[in-house]
Amino acid sequence: MIPLSSFDFGQYLPPLVRGTAVTVGLVLASGIAGTVIGMVFGVGRSAPLAPVRWVSAIYPNFIRGIPILIILYFLYYEIPVLFPYATFSQTITAVIGLSVYAGAYLSESFRGSIQAVPRGQTEAGEALGLTYLQRMRYVVLPQAMRIAVPPGIGFLIALVKASSLVSVISAPDLPRAGRIVTSQNHAPLATFLVVAALYFVISYPLSLLGRWYERRLA
Repeated sequence: MIPLSSFDFGQYLPPLVRGTAVTVGLVLASGIAGTVIGMVFGVGRSAPLAPVRWVSAIYPNFIRGIPILIILYFLYYEIPVLFPYATFSQTITAVIGLSVYAGAYLSESFRGSIQAVPRGQTEAGEALGLTYLQRMRYVVLPQAMRIAVPPGIGFLIALVKASSLVSVISAPDLPRAGRIVTSQNHAPLATFLVVAALYFVISYPLSLLGRWYERRLA
């Protein structure tokens, strides 16, 4: 039998809920920032100028080849050494690291979504005399966003789980709260079962949102 009886919910659940709130805040902030970054580089990778496409490909290809753990270590331990004035708190560093990570992956999602828009749409914009930026703003991106949302929600769920790594730089997220509680109640199994349940509470509504959006598109 799982020893949940060793977990005092009244005493130890509140700090875990606070850690959950930090995790949700990290995911929302980095998800928004990563979406903006991904859109910029996704549009750049679809630009008509070859140099713009090449430059826009450097960042996502480089970041996607590096584990997010290394990104967090570099931002938290190495950047302050190289640039003493660029010292941030654990939470801000976590948001920056997750945003850089999310932007690299979402740029590929946006690039694929832009390329999935029928070419006839772009040609129609050209026939109307729209510039490249106008075609992207009024014709291509509105359609590409509808295509990008379902995989974007799937990546957001993955980002929730990837955010657990920010505890290595002592960010006050849910896993770190779980370790602190474990040091107090000496019941790691029961504590991290509750932590897992809280992650499920965060992730499952996102999966339901993705299914609802896909049904709406259909």
